[in-house]
Formats: sequence, structure tokens, C-alpha cells
Amino acid sequence: MDIGVVLQCTPPASRVVELARIAETHGFSHVWTFDSHLLWQEPYVIYSQILAATRKVVVGPMVTNPSTRDWTVTASTFATLNDMFGNRTICGIGRGDSAVRTLGGRPATLATLRESIGVIKELGNGRSARVGDTIIRFPWAQHSRLPMWVAGYGPRALDLTGEVADGFILQLADPDITAWTIARVRAAAERAGRDPKEVTICVAAPAYITDGTIGALKHAREQCRWFGGMVGNHVADIVARYGADSEVPKALTDYIAGRRGYDYNEHGRAGNTHAQFVPDEIVDRFCLLGTPDEHLTRLRELKAMGVDQFAVYLQHDAKTSTLEAYGESVLPRLADPIEATASTL
Repeated sequence: MDIGVVLQCTPPASRVVELARIAETHGFSHVWTFDSHLLWQEPYVIYSQILAATRKVVVGPMVTNPSTRDWTVTASTFATLNDMFGNRTICGIGRGDSAVRTLGGRPATLATLRESIGVIKELGNGRSARVGDTIIRFPWAQHSRLPMWVAGYGPRALDLTGEVADGFILQLADPDITAWTIARVRAAAERAGRDPKEVTICVAAPAYITDGTIGALKHAREQCRWFGGMVGNHVADIVARYGADSEVPKALTDYIAGRRGYDYNEHGRAGNTHAQFVPDEIVDRFCLLGTPDEHLTRLRELKAMGVDQFAVYLQHDAKTSTLEAYGESVLPRLADPIEATASTL
């Protein structure tokens, strides 16, 4: 299982680059960022600096959208970075949340998302794509390789992912919900005539290492409660579309009953005021909190379900120490086949 990290482009950009560099030294495979240009600094500029400061990590947005970014410019950006630094980019994409809503817009339709994925993927991999009535290609990008991973929660978004995406991003780490979404994505891939195993599975959530005491766990919960509020944004859309009694697991939809709106000025921020409705149970299920042993237990459970990457959201007060703890106490043991075998006995 790969371990990635998800950063916000909070000023100064040099700090974002430094966290990416530290992550690589501790064995992290991917460096993702939020893509919301009004709330934080421009990530596509920062990617160039991250790639220059590192040797192997793969870099990209978790996630961009088809509305605020011209599809051809997105493809050209990543193809250019690939030419400069080798094929070390990846594009996570979804319907759009904070980047779109802060401009007064709405998430893109699934039809638009599907079309954008096709255009970006073809151009980013050096092939031709149709944009409107015009066939275009980057003549200089024949060696570029750009995987397209799709983020989603609802049934139709999961079906789309299985049909067209190289990877699936689930932004929460609850095992039951993870199992349901993976099954849905893989079934859609099979119906589309694809090998379901071709779709890489990524689970992304905050991770906070504690010393096992009750006080430390309480602090970790408060630092990560924002995540339940962010996920609740997407869940509210799902409930509005499918209803509260749909096939979507109750474990995902029930907790938003106490939700009272959302303030994007506090998006992804520890201690924000609009996430107080999120109960401790949801924080514990959606995030990875506790000792290194407790993190390893959940990670192994996710890996057994078919998860290929866990990406650590690093939006809390223990950024550097979390990277260090994962590098020293989690990644080496996760990769140790002897320890993994012993843990199953």
C-alpha cells in the first residue's frame, strides 16, 4: 500500500514545498493538494517547485474540477510538468466543491465531468481529443503519461468512476463505506468491459498519531472534526438527489441530520465552527486517530479490502510530527511482510 499526503496551499508556499520534501524523505509516495484558488494559493504553480525539490513523489490535485479550470490548460500544465520532471504527475478530479461554490457556482454535472475526463486524459497522454468541433493534440507531449483519478460518493459518480477512471478517490476511511464504494466502482468497471483491478483505489482522510491517552484522543478528534463537516457537504448533495432512504449506506448519510450550513471561509480548517454537529463516532470512523498500532490495524483492514493508497490529510496542528511518526512507526511496519502476517494470526 502506498501512503500519500494531502496539503493545503496555505501561504507561504515555501512551507508547502518543505512539507512535500519532508514527506518524501519519510517514504510517502504521493503529494496531493487542495485545488481552491480563492481560499489558498495557486497549486499548479507550487507543483513545479515541489517537483524540483523532490526526486520521486507523484504530484497532483485532490481534487480539481471541470468548471474553474479550462480542460486543455489543465492537460497542458501536467504534460509540461511531465516533460520537465519525468512522468510524476497525477490528476484527481471531481464535480467541484469549494473552488466552484466560493464563486457562487454549482458542481458540474456528471456528463460534463465525464467529458472533461476524456479530454484531459487524452491530451495529457499525448493523444488527440475532440473539444467541441475541433480535434486537438499537443505535438510535444507524446511521452507524457497522466493518470486520471475520480473522487465521488454517490452511486452515479461511482459508476462513472468504474467506467472511465484510472483510479478512485474516497475521501473518508470508514471500512463499511469503503467496502460499499469499492464494490460499486468495480461492478461498474466490469459492466464496462474493464478489468476491475485496473482501477486504483485511494482512501484519503486525516491521520493523527496519539500516545493512547484519553486526553490525546480528545485533542485529535477536535483537530480532525472539520473533515466530517467537509464530507457532509457532499453527503448533503447526495441526500438531496437520492433521498434519505436510498441505497447509499446509512453510515454515510445519517450523521448530517444536525448539519446547519457550511462556511467556506473555514473550509478544511481545524477548530472551525460549522463542524460541531459531527459526533465523535463519525470522527473516529472517518479518520485515523490513535497510536501507531491503531493506525496500522485500520490500514491493514483497508488494504485487505483492495485499497492501494491511503492519503493523509495534514490539516491539523501536528503536520511535521505526523509525517515523522508515519515514517518511523507506520510505513516500515506496513511494508514488513513478517509483521503483516503475524498481525493476522
